[in-house]
Amino acid sequence: MTIDNKNSWRSFQLDYILEKKRKDRLLKVGKLTIFLLGLSLAAAALIIGFRSDFFSDIRPGTRQAPASTDLPETESIPSEKPFLLSKAELAPIIDPVEILQSDKNIFFVDTLEHSYKITTSIDVYLQEYLLRVISRLKRLDRGKPQRIAFVVMEADTGKILAMTGFDLENKKANPCFESDYPAASIFKIITAAAAIEKLGYTPATRLYFNGKKYTLYKRQLRDVKNKYTYQISFSQAFAESINPVFGKIGKNRLGKQALESYASAFGFNQDIRSELDFFTGSFATTESEYHLAELGCGFNTDTTISPIFGAMLTAGIINQGEVMIPSLVEHVTDAEGKVIYKNQKETYKTAIGPETASALVTLMQRTVSSGTAKKTFRRANRDSILSTLLIGGKTGSLYNREHTVKYDWFTGFAKQKKTGRSISMAIVVGHRKYMGTRATTYAKMILKQYFKPHDRTAQN
Repeated sequence: MTIDNKNSWRSFQLDYILEKKRKDRLLKVGKLTIFLLGLSLAAAALIIGFRSDFFSDIRPGTRQAPASTDLPETESIPSEKPFLLSKAELAPIIDPVEILQSDKNIFFVDTLEHSYKITTSIDVYLQEYLLRVISRLKRLDRGKPQRIAFVVMEADTGKILAMTGFDLENKKANPCFESDYPAASIFKIITAAAAIEKLGYTPATRLYFNGKKYTLYKRQLRDVKNKYTYQISFSQAFAESINPVFGKIGKNRLGKQALESYASAFGFNQDIRSELDFFTGSFATTESEYHLAELGCGFNTDTTISPIFGAMLTAGIINQGEVMIPSLVEHVTDAEGKVIYKNQKETYKTAIGPETASALVTLMQRTVSSGTAKKTFRRANRDSILSTLLIGGKTGSLYNREHTVKYDWFTGFAKQKKTGRSISMAIVVGHRKYMGTRATTYAKMILKQYFKPHDRTAQN
């Protein structure tokens, strides 16, 4: 039996494959021809349109003006603008409460429209350290504060380096931004600034008072000198936070208008609208002359500040009177890695002149060397870290209206003598029945941790 090769299945399969390849080649050639023909027609139309438009607008030897001058020629072709974030748009994206509880300086945020990578100015080493402090405080049975807040920032830029704390009554609150803390003697900074500029006071100006240092009776506001009168320098009165001296300055020397003016110059009664939205603090005068004395020395619960504003105040002192806008975000990138926001330092106010700021630096240094913070910093000149710093500050303490919480403040600055690098800080502790660690002690701990030599390039 023989097999017809022409009609065999193998032969049929081979012919089918060859025929299919031939048809595929013809189809590809046809498609390529159509594509090239279409491309040629489009190019021809474009050239004809260009020549028509060009020569219709030009006569030999002349150039005609465009038919319409409502818009520049370059705007006739719409272009897509790059997506950028403003500070106002950034504000609702970041969550300061989340940052309070985090030891990272990079955060990822997803919204309905975009994804963001937010790099902050947080110093991881300092933030981690303060979070450990906070963790220990929360485990205490005795000496646990009702509220506590830490804010540390670069004095010359306003960049926040660390920010944490807690409020036992409101766990969702941001204690660093809350503005209901009594300012207490922290307001003496403003009174002192006004006295230097309006009254010509210097650190050496001699002042007088009667009675105890930390009381404020009406009889202590009289300008009398007798055998019971104490004489003291302006700088030491500030350092020891003597209420009668600053009460008399507020009531008898400066008055309502000057106090209001300098409170406003530093930023009281104002909302800060930037990437961080917060209220600075409250200051208001009345028709009572005695109230002017209370305001001048801070011996009242009406004047309030937020911890972040407290750090702003002392940053302005070491920064020659320039109060900076606090910032938290260094830069933001989108999902493709493009930078859509970059921080730029911004001056909020020029509160005082450089000479006044220099005098206040002297007064605040005196607080640390021989005033109310002396006990905490008494061996600073022997410390390997603290001895390299210029340190100044102001303390304050006052009970709340209900007399259930005693607020304890330290606002201050530190500047490296060799490098000039400077920070400002505000610490407030709301002590309950039992007094725990004082604000000045936390300030000392912060300075030793932040200025301790270590490699910051390894931060996450």
